[in-house]
Amino acid sequence: MRDVAPPAGRHGRPVLILGGTAEARALAAELDAAGVRVVSSLAGRVTNPRLPVGEVREGGFGGPEGLAAWLAAEDVAAMVDATHPFAARMTASAASAAGATGVPLLVLRRPGWCEEPGDAWHRTGSLEEAAALLRQRARLGGAVPERADRPPVRLPGAGPERADRPSPLLRVFLTTGRRSLPAFSGLDGVWFLARSVDPPEPPVPANVRVLLDRGPYTVEGERALIREHRLDVLVTKDSGGDMTRAKLVAARELGLPVVMVDRPPLPPGVRLVGTAAEAARWACHHAAPGY
Repeated sequence: MRDVAPPAGRHGRPVLILGGTAEARALAAELDAAGVRVVSSLAGRVTNPRLPVGEVREGGFGGPEGLAAWLAAEDVAAMVDATHPFAARMTASAASAAGATGVPLLVLRRPGWCEEPGDAWHRTGSLEEAAALLRQRARLGGAVPERADRPPVRLPGAGPERADRPSPLLRVFLTTGRRSLPAFSGLDGVWFLARSVDPPEPPVPANVRVLLDRGPYTVEGERALIREHRLDVLVTKDSGGDMTRAKLVAARELGLPVVMVDRPPLPPGVRLVGTAAEAARWACHHAAPGY
C-alpha cells in the first residue's frame, strides 16, 4: 500500500473516493477545488494508473471489515464509490462497511450505453452467458438466439456468407478485461483478439491474441483494427462513457453484431448518481455542512 500525504491547507474530515475511473478523477478535482480534503483509493491492479489530485491510497483494505476499520480510524465524513461499473465486489464491500459504520455512501456510475439505429446487440447477464452464446453459434448456424423484438442476430463465421474465408474460426473482438479470459477458455472454433491495458495472467490460451492498448480510441482506428483482423463479432461490457465508445460505432458501421454484458446490480438501498458534479454536491454537503 502507498499513501500520499495531505496537501497543505487541507484539513478536516476527509471524503473517501473509491476510484480508478475518469469520473473518480473528475470528482477528486472538484472536491479539491472546493477545499474539501479528499482521499482517493486505487486498487493497484493497473500498471502506471492515472493519478487524481489530492491524497492517494493504493492497495486493498482487507475486505469490508478492513474498510470499515479504516473509515472509523480516519473519521471519514462520506464515501463515494466511483469504481468501474463491474467492480461488484468492491461496491458490495463499500455498502457493507457503510452500513457497519454509518458513513454515508454514494455510488457514482457513468450511464451505460444505449443501442442505436443500425446496431445489432444481444445483451447477456454475465461473461459466462456471453461465452455460452459463442459456444452455441455452430449449433445455431451462426445466429444469436432470438429476441422477442426482432429476428435472430447472425454471428458470421459459420454460415455461407463467410464461405470465402480460409479459416472456419469465429473471430471475436474481446474487450471485457484481462481478468475475463477464463470465462472464454475452452471454446472450440473461436479465435479471440483480446484487448486490455495490462497483460492477462499466464497461461494465455492458444486461441487468444492479446493486444495491449489504452484508450481513448477513435472510430477510424477501431474500423482499421476490425478489418485487419477480419473480426466477426464484438464482445464487450456495458462500461459506458466516451473513452471506449468508438468500437461500438465501428461495429455499427461495419455490420458487426455486439454481445453486450450487462452491469451487475447494485446492493439494495444504495443511492446512485451519474455525474461527478452531482457526486461533488453530495460529498460537499456531508464534508462541509451548510455547503
